[in-house]
Amino acid sequence: MTKSRILTGITTTGTPHLGNYVGAIRPAIRSVSDDSQAFFFLADLHALIKCQDPEKIQQSTKEIAATWLALGLDTDKAVFYRQSDVPEISELNWVLSCMTAKGLMNRAHAYKAAVDQNVADGLDADSAVTMGLFSYPVLMAADILMFNASDVPVGKDQIQHVEMARDIAGRFNHHFGEVFVQPQARVDDNVAVLQGLDGRKMSKSYNNTIPLFLPEKKLRKHINKIKTNLLEPGEPKDPDGSTVFQLWQAFATDEQCEQMRQAFADGIAWGEAKKQLADLINEELAEPREKYEQLMANSSDIEAVLQQGAEKARALSRPLLAQVKAAVGIRPL
Repeated sequence: MTKSRILTGITTTGTPHLGNYVGAIRPAIRSVSDDSQAFFFLADLHALIKCQDPEKIQQSTKEIAATWLALGLDTDKAVFYRQSDVPEISELNWVLSCMTAKGLMNRAHAYKAAVDQNVADGLDADSAVTMGLFSYPVLMAADILMFNASDVPVGKDQIQHVEMARDIAGRFNHHFGEVFVQPQARVDDNVAVLQGLDGRKMSKSYNNTIPLFLPEKKLRKHINKIKTNLLEPGEPKDPDGSTVFQLWQAFATDEQCEQMRQAFADGIAWGEAKKQLADLINEELAEPREKYEQLMANSSDIEAVLQQGAEKARALSRPLLAQVKAAVGIRPL
């Protein structure tokens, strides 16, 4: 029986935060098993769409790689690589671009949002829209199809990208024969989307994140900044509308959740609830934080792991690209 292939990419444009950990990194690492092949990559080519700061991209790449390794990713079982270290992806991106309808790209959510914002601001519809932004779903398709991934774990807002990859794969296969597996989006409704300090979705865009590996004192300071209502100690509080409780659920056992739910009903003070939340998160992250700090102090160790991952990835990408090129007629004479 052929193993399923699972693929996840992480864009290198910022410091990993608790939302990334709970929503993507922790479930991805837990999903690694002998029953499937897992591919996890640092999407540094995608990062160029949003970020033109070279130092920031390099630093983010280092931080994200160190995070996955510190949290226990088994690189013997998973292929862990930097996107730009696999040049076959960029070459495949061009071949797929020549098979992708512009109309399909016109419907991409990110492009439509940029156009809508420009129109609302009274600007030309395509003002400041680069070809990277416009066509990045093709690069995403290349990421997925390069390794014939069968399952792509995504949030609901990313389903469109996997559907586009399916469309592109189907069109290629129709013209040139069955080369690509058509991937499926895998949405886990049990994975939490964490709220940030201000109650909105935790996101770098909102500047409301709690960085994952803050030193303990800074972690507690950030948690103390979480927005709460004005209810006094002793007054019952609604756990379901509370960012503090939502974060608690992401780290606590079922038993601990019930205990905290009762504490809310009993009127626990916000300060005490935040203290207990900081204790809980720190307990889970203290050991990985130490490993992270060691890795960040030894860039060469991270680089060595990424180069090993690139070799494993290219052992698969080279033959597939050769198959693609032969299919479209780019062959020895």
